[in-house]
Amino acid sequence: MLKDTSNNILKTKLNAVSKDLKESIKNLDSYTHVRGESLYVDDVNIRQGTFHAVVFDSPKAHGKIKHIDYSKAEALEGVIRIFTYKDIPGKNEIGGIIPDEPLFAENEVHFWGMPIALIVAETEFIARKARDLIDINIEDLPVITTAKEAKTKGSFINAPRSFSLGDTENAYKDCDFIFEGETFSNGQEHLYIEAQGAYAEPLENGNIKITSSTQGPTAVQKTVAQVLGVSMHKIEIDVTRLGGGFGGKEDQATPWAVMAALATHHLNQSVKLILNRHDDLRMTGKRHPYESSYKIGLSKDLKILAYEAEFLQNSGAAADLSPAIAERTLFHATNSYYVPNVTTKVLSCKTNLPPNTAFRGFGGPQGMFVIESAIAKAASEIGVSPRQIQEANLLDENDTFSYGQIAKQVEAKTSWNSAKNIFNIEALERDIENFNRTNKAFKKGLALMPIAFGISFTNTPMNHARALVHIYLDGSIGISTAAVEMGQGVNTKMMQIAAEVFSVPIEKTKIETTNTTRVANTSPSAASSTADLNGKATLMACNSLLERLKKVASEDLNAPEDSISLKDECVYTNGEKSKLSWTDLINKAMLKRVALTENAHYATPEIHFDKTKEKGHPFAYHVYGTAIVITTVDCTRGTYEFDSVKIVHDYGKSMSKGIDLGQVEGALAQGIGWMTMEEIAYNKDGRLLSNALSTYKIPDLFSVPKNVEVIPLETKGHELAILKSKAVGEPPLMYGIGAYFAIQNAIKAYNPNYNLKFHAPMTPEKVLMSLYQN
Repeated sequence: MLKDTSNNILKTKLNAVSKDLKESIKNLDSYTHVRGESLYVDDVNIRQGTFHAVVFDSPKAHGKIKHIDYSKAEALEGVIRIFTYKDIPGKNEIGGIIPDEPLFAENEVHFWGMPIALIVAETEFIARKARDLIDINIEDLPVITTAKEAKTKGSFINAPRSFSLGDTENAYKDCDFIFEGETFSNGQEHLYIEAQGAYAEPLENGNIKITSSTQGPTAVQKTVAQVLGVSMHKIEIDVTRLGGGFGGKEDQATPWAVMAALATHHLNQSVKLILNRHDDLRMTGKRHPYESSYKIGLSKDLKILAYEAEFLQNSGAAADLSPAIAERTLFHATNSYYVPNVTTKVLSCKTNLPPNTAFRGFGGPQGMFVIESAIAKAASEIGVSPRQIQEANLLDENDTFSYGQIAKQVEAKTSWNSAKNIFNIEALERDIENFNRTNKAFKKGLALMPIAFGISFTNTPMNHARALVHIYLDGSIGISTAAVEMGQGVNTKMMQIAAEVFSVPIEKTKIETTNTTRVANTSPSAASSTADLNGKATLMACNSLLERLKKVASEDLNAPEDSISLKDECVYTNGEKSKLSWTDLINKAMLKRVALTENAHYATPEIHFDKTKEKGHPFAYHVYGTAIVITTVDCTRGTYEFDSVKIVHDYGKSMSKGIDLGQVEGALAQGIGWMTMEEIAYNKDGRLLSNALSTYKIPDLFSVPKNVEVIPLETKGHELAILKSKAVGEPPLMYGIGAYFAIQNAIKAYNPNYNLKFHAPMTPEKVLMSLYQN
């Protein structure tokens, strides 16, 4: 009877989701995407005489440059010029948080793939041919590739950071169970469809316009100006959209734009630089690998009383965004659990790998993996289900995070219980137990993965945005923001806001390219905050325009302003349709010389964080959810497939259920890939071995879950989310962590002697060895 009731609830929920999706607005970029008409950097119509550039990079991970001979390359017909650090008129520096990264190597190289020179030629083919003619002699220096080795040698990017709550040392005295262990989570290649690239063109009076594939136009503008030694107003950055970013273009899109601009600055000619896939893989950083250790203490009733973790972050050869990513690891070290006594520490370790960088989740997933590993270890040793420990420690209203923020509007238990009840967790576990009892060659495993992910840039000053809105004479609307469209549907959401405020068809709105001349001094499109920040600014601008228009309508119709409303391109007074249409209203406003342009600025209220005390309120709100992951392992081959992932997710009041569902499904697949098959490999010399799609595996049609069910959590949303629609870009990636533990549980069902290991990704090779471990 319970199973029938649960199935009926699930059927009702799924029908409701299906209805909502049919009614929700579609991603307006989809039309041009599927027709191949969407424009990217490589699609820019280039000027006649445009030159093409290729980067010459280091063939060793660490060493002193003893000699470089460019003569054969320079003599090749069609080569225009080769640029090095000697040609930089400003600073040879592109580091953002810490100034520790030169644009071009000078006397020493610090990672395999580090840019040394830029070859500019009439064609890309000639430039690549010239690259092979350069002779370089590098004296080897010691190479560090792992975080542990860097720690041993005292090689760090910056000082360590630590968060604490309560008193862990004394709390362990009250613990009935104490366990310690180590974990490893590997990096992850962004593998955006569109590789890194930029197109620079000279304008009048020494100005330069750069079309860049970047998530951070202002960062590119600032760095180009710094390297060229000019003011920022001389540099214009324009972004139409990205063919994927995932954080890999937040900071690491910058050097390629700077190089193209440097060549344009000297040659007064347009220069195009687009990396091919092999160059992109070799030269760019990935998600940070982490080597971590933990200590967890629990009471007899499975309450986590104390938790300690040390995170060794493999930062690579320069800081890039590592300090900020390390910080977010600390913010998410306890995931969706309340732990009264916490001590966490992170060390950003300097190695001879390409500088690792932002990736969806921004350090949060690495932190969550460690505490989920600690829980799995404790459950195995105590002899209980991991979900018993998880459930016993979920956050509640007014609990305190280790960084001092008080949890509000907490949906951890609500999402957990909803997932348990809607999907009937007991029945699922019984079915798996029955399957495993009657099957020898295949075993199933199940794991639950709750999430609590904070939304905001943890660097408080970055939480601001601007929007510029024009209403044209015919009633159409143009919108400029700092939001960069990269497949997440933010363009559609910005247009939705304007269409809703003015009650006009969305076809009457247009999103302009993201441009530093129209909207300046902006934060990057990152931290899952793009829609919130830019959407709030757009809403403010539209509301200001609406108030002006209401005044015009009030005067024309001789009616009180508070009686005026807009609906379906018509003006209403007290709910009654008037003679004024939307277009009439705009024309009357123009005749009265009323401004139909508005520039608005939004800064997230309430948030703050004191890094001297490591305490504050850094997040506007948290996103919650729970996933149930079920897998089947082939115990002969070590392969596996995911039968289903069942999710209850906290969307708030979703603006576009179709777009948001797509984000959940995409993030889930990316998270599963990170945890199971995407294995970054470097040899001891620091050379990337997983340097092609033949040696680096990502989820495809045959490796994603057979069935994904996503139920929106019924919630009132949050005021600081745009239209109460919560951020959805990063949080769902963490559901993929459950895949690792589901596989481990299947292994344990086959091999009772298996000792749990926490070394991700859980590749088929590791599964096979674990199945037959004595």
